[in-house]
Amino acid sequence: MSKKYQCKSETDSKPDSELLKIRAHHLCCIQGFQGYGYSPVFVANMRAVISDLEVLPSRLLKLVTVCDAICVSCPSKRECTIQESVLSRRIRQMDLVVLEKLRLDDGTVVKADEAFELINSTLNKSSDVEEVCGTCKWRQKCLWYAQAVE
Repeated sequence: MSKKYQCKSETDSKPDSELLKIRAHHLCCIQGFQGYGYSPVFVANMRAVISDLEVLPSRLLKLVTVCDAICVSCPSKRECTIQESVLSRRIRQMDLVVLEKLRLDDGTVVKADEAFELINSTLNKSSDVEEVCGTCKWRQKCLWYAQAVE
C-alpha cells in the first residue's frame, strides 16, 4: 500500500464523530449519482453528502463495509443491517471487492479527494468495474459506471 494513502495511523486520535463513514463501494456511487434513488429522502441525503465532499474535498472518510452516511436514509437499511440477509451480503461483498482492489482495510481513514483519486486510478478496467458494480440496480443510470465500462 502506498504511504500516501496509509492515513489511518495519522488520524487514529480523531474521534469517529469527526469522520464521515462511507461504504467503500459508495466511492463509485458518489461519482455516478444523477439524482435517482430509492426515495426523495434518500436522494436529498445523497445530494447533501456529495455537497459536503465538494465543499471539503480533504474531509476525512472512514471506509467501511456497513451502513454509512448514505445508507442512513435508504428504505432498505433495515434489511441491510441484518448480517444474514442476501442483500446485506451482496452489498458488503461490493465493499470488500473495492477494498481489496484498493489494498485497504475495512476502517481505513483517508482524505476524500485521495480516496476518489485512488479508486479512479485503480478501478480503471471494465472488468474491475463489472466485478464491483455488476449486480447494482443503478448501473444503467450511473455516470461513473457508464464511463468506466466504455
